[in-house]
Amino acid sequence: MKITLPPSIEQTLSKVPLFQGLSQKFLEEIASIVHKKEYRKGQLIFQEGDPGNGFYIVASGRIKVFKISPDGKEQILHLFGPGEPFGEAAVFAKRPFPASAASLEDSTILFLPRSAFVEILASDPALSMNMLGILSARLRAFASMIEQLSLRDVAGRLSAYLILLSERQEGRDELSLDMTKAQLAAYLGTIPETLSRVLAKMSSQNIITVDGARIIIDDRQALEDLAVGLRRLA
Repeated sequence: MKITLPPSIEQTLSKVPLFQGLSQKFLEEIASIVHKKEYRKGQLIFQEGDPGNGFYIVASGRIKVFKISPDGKEQILHLFGPGEPFGEAAVFAKRPFPASAASLEDSTILFLPRSAFVEILASDPALSMNMLGILSARLRAFASMIEQLSLRDVAGRLSAYLILLSERQEGRDELSLDMTKAQLAAYLGTIPETLSRVLAKMSSQNIITVDGARIIIDDRQALEDLAVGLRRLA
């Protein structure tokens, strides 16, 4: 579900899961160290290997975190929307960013410098626990991605993604893709040509209907079977 964030930095921070439950005093302290930045669609926010001197929160727009393989292939690791932090491991690790980040659309980003944030973090155990919770959830997401990439074929990964997208869109069968097909291919660890072939096969077997960025689930049970490996495309 997309979050619509209010304009002021304090109000924006209050809607971020990382900062929920904090007092107004701490929100004001955190807001005082924030640097608000604007990024155009496709603009790089940080590159793999850049110093991890802080982390970011999406105020508006959408962000991808990705890695580029030695042969130039892009693998999207995460997609982030309004209210979501990214690059936060840098706060603890004191190491360079392990991946790159870029805007998928015109975006407003809040940057929190590491040194100033750590001082605030040390003064509030609730904020520390929230931070650990976010990092634990991110670790689980990485473990899930590794499982999908290693154990499922492209049809299975795509099916799992469509089921997740349906859940995000209130359980509807008529879905609107939240990224381009090229980006989706990168997110699923494949190439656009392979993704197109899988979409065509699933459509020919009446599992889904594809109409541009609109996908209709015609056979949810078959989609779920593909997602868990109980079925393979003929």
